[in-house]
Amino acid sequence: MTVAVPQGDFARVEAKFDAGWKLHAGILAGAWLALLLLFRRDALDLATIYWTNTTFGHCLFIAPVIAWLVWQRRSGLALVRPQGWWPGLVLVAAGGLGWLLGDAAGVALFRHAGLVLMLQGAAVSVLGLNVSRALLFPIAYMGFLVPFGDFLEGPLQSITVAMVMPMLHLFGVPATVDGVLITTSNGYFEVAEACSGAKFVIAMIAFGVLVANVCYVSWPRRAAFLAMALVVPVIANGLRAFGTIYAAWWTSVEAATGMDHIVYGWFFFAAVMAVVLAIGWKWFDRDPDAAWFDPLRLQAPVAARAQAAVTALLALTVASLFLGWSSWIAARASPLPTQFELPQIPGWQRVGPSTIAPWSPNYPGADHLLIGHYADPQGRSVDLAVAVYGSQHEGKELVGFGIGAIRENDRWVRIADLPELSGGHALRMTGPGRVERVTVSWYRVGETLTGSDKRVKFETLKTKLLGGDQAAVAVLVSAEQGRDESAQTAIGDFLNALGPVDAFADRMAGR
Repeated sequence: MTVAVPQGDFARVEAKFDAGWKLHAGILAGAWLALLLLFRRDALDLATIYWTNTTFGHCLFIAPVIAWLVWQRRSGLALVRPQGWWPGLVLVAAGGLGWLLGDAAGVALFRHAGLVLMLQGAAVSVLGLNVSRALLFPIAYMGFLVPFGDFLEGPLQSITVAMVMPMLHLFGVPATVDGVLITTSNGYFEVAEACSGAKFVIAMIAFGVLVANVCYVSWPRRAAFLAMALVVPVIANGLRAFGTIYAAWWTSVEAATGMDHIVYGWFFFAAVMAVVLAIGWKWFDRDPDAAWFDPLRLQAPVAARAQAAVTALLALTVASLFLGWSSWIAARASPLPTQFELPQIPGWQRVGPSTIAPWSPNYPGADHLLIGHYADPQGRSVDLAVAVYGSQHEGKELVGFGIGAIRENDRWVRIADLPELSGGHALRMTGPGRVERVTVSWYRVGETLTGSDKRVKFETLKTKLLGGDQAAVAVLVSAEQGRDESAQTAIGDFLNALGPVDAFADRMAGR
């Protein structure tokens, strides 16, 4: 016997959010808005980075993706009761502490990550444990709102160069490499940070994590897809860089690099994403209609409950405490001498700047910046630059992107790092007319002299939190590299005449 059943009986019943859900959602929206207003400087920083920095342009898509992920879960979510849960405030406190450390050390990554963690903690505190378990992936995916990964640029530059050179030789292109600079018979190419493929890899990490969650159930398959999503872009970027140089060798540098930017920006990225998806498609193991979670398993009573409005207010209070702490330590500053002058160096005399390729470092927030040019009787020239800070804060930092020997979009380009010289960070760089320089940088923070940017951040954090002398000094010594490659020898002889760098930096800071 056959029984006819109306089609409507099979229609999925859409669960609706009740008044309690709407109240909790409203409280969470208010808490998020208040946090963004309290930390509006960082919120504006993030918006500016998303919009202007192509490395992190993918972050513009993260919020819509999160909204889509929540929308996909709406049917089951409406069946889970939201309840305020005060242990979620631990996440808010951890985010506030991370933000404070980033603010004190001048590390934007920590500030941004701290703000996002506070937003995540507010969601967990207001919506409760059961809802947070249902929304575990969307809440965790908020981590990709933090612009991170630019530390990959240096290693990826090296990998790209290592891939390109054998391919050029294999295809008969006469090419030589010096650091990140590749020279062919008709061109001169820099494998710059923008050419490292870092922006591509960073975007693919976010894309790979999303696909691994949405299309796979098996953890080994998820891990394999993520690995492929990282490896394929690196290989593809090496092929792209090789193709650019090879095309330039056959045509012209202008024609090849113009085509490269168009291809890379619009078509190459989409093509590689399609390749990655096509490779992984065969092993997708998640049913598109499968439920994202079982709401029946998220009905158990939860301990440590609290009113959502109370947890929201406590979250804002906790965040405000770290904001107040930051304001207190930011007021610290060390007095500096009113008059600054570079010293006379025995055996060296002051001369004018180089007429071939003048160089100067970039310290836009320094309280004092002095640059002197010296020459010895042998005709060797050395530049000495000193930047002095009475205190450091956002926009007034000893180290940072575009701060130091080479500024952002500078006409000077880093070729390669050199072994430390007297504890300072040494690098080779080239500028107008392919003039080459060696520049050594030292930083004095508290009682520490270092050439490491990371050590500067750590020592700055320590002096900010524990107190002490807030003055900081950068000392740079630079010399043009002649045919006899005597720049490092000239710098070494200049340092011998100058004396210990830490004592010199202390004198410049008035200690």
